[in-house]
Amino acid sequence: MSVSLADIVAARELLEGVAITTPMEESRWLSARAGGRVALKCENLQRTGSFKARGAYVRIARLSAAERERGVVAASAGNHAQGVALAAQLLGIRATVFMPEGAPIPKERATRGYGAEVVFEGRYLEDSLVAARRYADETGAILIHPFDHPDIVAGQGTAGLEILEQVPDVQTVLVPTGGGGLLAGIAIAIKSLRPGVRVVGVQAAGAAAYPASLASGRPVALESMQTMADGIAVGLPGELTFAAVRDHVDEILTVSEEDLSRALLALVERAKMIVEPAGAAAVAAMLDDPGRFASPAVAVLSGGNVDPLLLGKVIRHGMAAAGRYLNLHVTVPDTPGGLAQLLGEVGAAGANVLEVVHERISPSLLLDEVQVHLQLETRGTPHAELLLERLRERGYRVE
Repeated sequence: MSVSLADIVAARELLEGVAITTPMEESRWLSARAGGRVALKCENLQRTGSFKARGAYVRIARLSAAERERGVVAASAGNHAQGVALAAQLLGIRATVFMPEGAPIPKERATRGYGAEVVFEGRYLEDSLVAARRYADETGAILIHPFDHPDIVAGQGTAGLEILEQVPDVQTVLVPTGGGGLLAGIAIAIKSLRPGVRVVGVQAAGAAAYPASLASGRPVALESMQTMADGIAVGLPGELTFAAVRDHVDEILTVSEEDLSRALLALVERAKMIVEPAGAAAVAAMLDDPGRFASPAVAVLSGGNVDPLLLGKVIRHGMAAAGRYLNLHVTVPDTPGGLAQLLGEVGAAGANVLEVVHERISPSLLLDEVQVHLQLETRGTPHAELLLERLRERGYRVE
């Protein structure tokens, strides 16, 4: 069981009029950081908000009439769910989707909006997949795996064909990676036509199943996962995708939660792009080590289905990671005007005060001292360091 370039080309023909050719946006700010041309492949602007619509439609469109009568079932944290639901709706097929508990509300609502029935099952995607398989056995519904099927991989690989057409001289392609369907498809397409292009998969460090699996020579399940990037939180590679990644992908990198939040914030501020944390993984890798990748480079934005509440939290997390939020404990004399003088120094340094809290009872304080907790907004790490230096020069004890 494998996927060829011919399979991907055939999938592209099948997707004509269904999936869109997503934009390739030049990124001047990333190019400046990397020292060479960088472009963003905007799969966050694909139908249903992610690349998943490509593979799901190809898989379901190739079902026989008898299989379509039985309906389809899928397991997904949200993006594959929407792809399956849309494809089923377009083809007039009944769809049931199992989601892990805590799946983002917008993804659940969008899936229902496409006409699918949603059932919550388990904490992780693997738990939902077990439930979906059980449902398929009990009802006869056709399981639409989120990544480990030739039609799924072929459908996702159509994005690779577009990358080569949009950036013909590309040297490096970075792809957010969970189960590996998108990475496998893109790698097969690109390596078949341009074997010298470097293809790099990027995983969240808290849900990185591929490094250990590749080291072991077989898919190895993670014992646990913890990441904000639910779209790539997959604890076990598939047999098909593992083999394709092993044979066609040059490197797997991991990025931290701080890397992801910084990248998401940068995409909002600099690229005016709304992406989910998983969708920012490739950019996170570029920001973490900009000079590592030969240019022209393409970073795939794999999805944009983010809960607004989560987006707000991630942006705040990204601002903190970038040094733009600063939390300080400053010891000042417990005398009239002591706090005003401290705040005057903060204001003179150009920082914005978000919160002030006094603490007078502490074994570390003298009787005539008070500790002030400040939450500040700064212009970034260099500005924060200048503020700290200013306060210490004026005799304040700062933690």
